[in-house]
Amino acid sequence: MERAVKKPKVPDFILLAVTIVLAIIFIYPVLFALMSAFKSNGDILKSPVALPTSFYTQNFQDLFAQSDFATAIIHSVFLTVVSEVLIVCIVPMAAYGIERRPGKMTSFIYSFFLAGMMIPFHLYMFPLFKQMKTFRIFGTMAGPIVCYIAGSIAFGTLLYSSFLKGIPLEIEEAAQIDGCSPFQTFWQVTFPLLGPCTGSMVILNGLGIWNDYLMPYLALPSGKAKTITVEIASFVGQYTARWDIVFAGTIISIIPALVIFCMFQKYFVKGITAGAAKG
Repeated sequence: MERAVKKPKVPDFILLAVTIVLAIIFIYPVLFALMSAFKSNGDILKSPVALPTSFYTQNFQDLFAQSDFATAIIHSVFLTVVSEVLIVCIVPMAAYGIERRPGKMTSFIYSFFLAGMMIPFHLYMFPLFKQMKTFRIFGTMAGPIVCYIAGSIAFGTLLYSSFLKGIPLEIEEAAQIDGCSPFQTFWQVTFPLLGPCTGSMVILNGLGIWNDYLMPYLALPSGKAKTITVEIASFVGQYTARWDIVFAGTIISIIPALVIFCMFQKYFVKGITAGAAKG
């Protein structure tokens, strides 16, 4: 018998070094924004990478004094929370119907959803805005919410359908024997088992909606407070820029996203790995 050829393994210190380098690359922008948030605009332009010499908080005061940043925070929270709630209510039911009712029609709908992932947003942006004006939701908070829900259906259906393949049908059949309707079976029996998948959806879509700039900038009415990202970008002009206020607003916008990610991190990792294995 021939000896099995052992593949050479990468030494642990090389993997550790690569991990440290990647960590520094990803964390440096956050540290740079944190340092700049407590420096004046002149200090940032004079020495961008230098540490702040004092605990300068005037940037945060100017942020709220020179813009309607408080209203922008409310708008961002409203768009994110309402969109997330509706996404979690709609997308799992769509995936459940496709996965548990196989047929030509459901296969076509599933393929239609997946085809939407291949079309870039900029290609259908203008027809989308015309459609929003037709339904009279352009310039309202309902416009971005509807777009966020529609945009999450493709990937959400793929993720939930892959996860549903690992849930035994016997559990749902037992619930139906006990008198549960299909609606009750899904929400009371199946949906609680989709916790990791739901956590992944909440993080992915929540971060995307919270950090979105283009949709609120184009769809919400001009001349009024929009969202956090739009208000922050307004301090960068063609000839002047208040980088101190920009970094102060950036730090404020990072905090909620970081908290939500830390809360759902274990569900996010479990949902992605389980969905990939079951798909």
